Amino acid sequence: MHYSKVEICGINTSKLKVLKEAEKKELLKQYRSGDKSAREKLINGNLRLVLSVVQKFLNRGESADDLFQVGCIGLMKSIDNFDISQNVRFSTYAVPMIIGEIRRFLRDNNSLRVSRSIKDTAYKAMKAQEALTAKLNREPTVTEIAKELNLTKAEVVLALESTVSPVSLYEPVYSDSGDTLYVLDQLGDKSDESCWIDEMCFKQTLKDLTPREKTICYLRFLKGKTQMEVSEEIGISQAQVSRLEKGVIKKIKH
Repeated sequence: MHYSKVEICGINTSKLKVLKEAEKKELLKQYRSGDKSAREKLINGNLRLVLSVVQKFLNRGESADDLFQVGCIGLMKSIDNFDISQNVRFSTYAVPMIIGEIRRFLRDNNSLRVSRSIKDTAYKAMKAQEALTAKLNREPTVTEIAKELNLTKAEVVLALESTVSPVSLYEPVYSDSGDTLYVLDQLGDKSDESCWIDEMCFKQTLKDLTPREKTICYLRFLKGKTQMEVSEEIGISQAQVSRLEKGVIKKIKH
């Protein structure tokens, strides 16, 4: 994401002001003294900080505008709760707060229903993760989080995994020469007894393939070799392998 090309919530991010640390401290003092306009200046002067955090969550399928607005809530909480007497940079305190707010949003808007107890554990795990990150200056391990909460590693992993957004069945996982493999292609349903008819048709189709077509199927789909590797092994061009492979797939589908 390039700041010069991004517009979120109607804001041209290339024109966002960035405050220096000294300016932040002075504005925080003014705000603590009752100057409400200082709070507004602090918010506007730290929007790029929010944007930098939002970038880490853009692969979750959520709207960038929504994530940005939620991140701004985390920023405002940081401004309201930051202790100016501590010798800590404001961004060091604000980033975990913004991340926590976004993670809570993603957790609460997950399309999968998760029990309240697991959600509560996930919330505690994320809070512990933020606290340990600030304390250790690195991402804590699952073992460290579990020890902090007096839970097992399995309980922590289950809780944190419950906050991860589900993957679409049509999410591409592999692509070679224009033939894309989706998550759906890796799934099977053995509970449906009617699939034995399809299995018989499939086996018959394989019997009708030429020896070369069978070899290509074996090397490509069982051995997992690329079309170029297959072409070198059986002595034909990669284009011929691609054509024969597509022909086999067409026969099987038919």
